[in-house]
Amino acid sequence: MTSTDTLRLSSLVRDALLDHAVEGADRDPPEEVCGVLVGGRAPDRATATRRVPNVADHPRSRYELDPEATMAAVDAVEADGDEVVGFYHSHPESAPVPSATDRARATWTGYVYAIVSPPDAIRAYRYTGDGFDELAVQVEDDSRA
Repeated sequence: MTSTDTLRLSSLVRDALLDHAVEGADRDPPEEVCGVLVGGRAPDRATATRRVPNVADHPRSRYELDPEATMAAVDAVEADGDEVVGFYHSHPESAPVPSATDRARATWTGYVYAIVSPPDAIRAYRYTGDGFDELAVQVEDDSRA
């Protein structure tokens, strides 16, 4: 497996993704949460996240990143000298694999789409323009920095 087949997550990012997903799962009814993965590309390494509100009509089973908040997050990421690695959302009641809706709504070709299922599952995919290719997820210990 090459570095282009892997999403590296700092352990702090892993924890942030899982915490955000659990928050959404604990709502009544449960809701998908979403946001932006921040760090560097080539190789893909997420060192931070930016939460973005889910504005989908049915947040229990769908996500839609708030367009205005997403663009503000992207602008802030770039202003900080970082890159958008991709996006994440949760599946509070299903496996972390792309749904038909996820496949239909993906638009950022070449970017990572991570899906988080509480309490502890994270899977990542690269959107090819035609579908998703699964990536290995490697968690890096932040204490080595």
